[in-house]
Amino acid sequence: QGQVVESGGGLVQAGDSLRLSCTASGRTGFIYDDMGWFRQAPGKEREFVAGIGWRPGNTYYADSVKGRFTISRDDAANTVYLQMNSLKPEDSAVYYCAGGRPLDPRSTRGWDYWGQGTQVTVSS
Repeated sequence: QGQVVESGGGLVQAGDSLRLSCTASGRTGFIYDDMGWFRQAPGKEREFVAGIGWRPGNTYYADSVKGRFTISRDDAANTVYLQMNSLKPEDSAVYYCAGGRPLDPRSTRGWDYWGQGTQVTVSS
């Protein structure tokens, strides 16, 4: 069984930056897994934010964060990052990390393991 733990969330002001981390342990097969970031705001469904394939150079983003967020991974550290710049109040949510080999990485379905989430709050 795989396990991931997110960290790096916090309370920031609009325009600030944060870097989230997601560290894997257990039987994740991390270096061979796709990894993704999702978020869920109060009263809304969980949505895709960013993903990265197990092969180098394969990244993809939701339109709402494209150009502001950057996903990366350090396989030696079993860690995936989400660099978030130019944060907006509408980015406020609990951010979740997921891993596995989903057929559609942009879907919330099909991932093998999920973290418990880290809170990001962006004030005006």
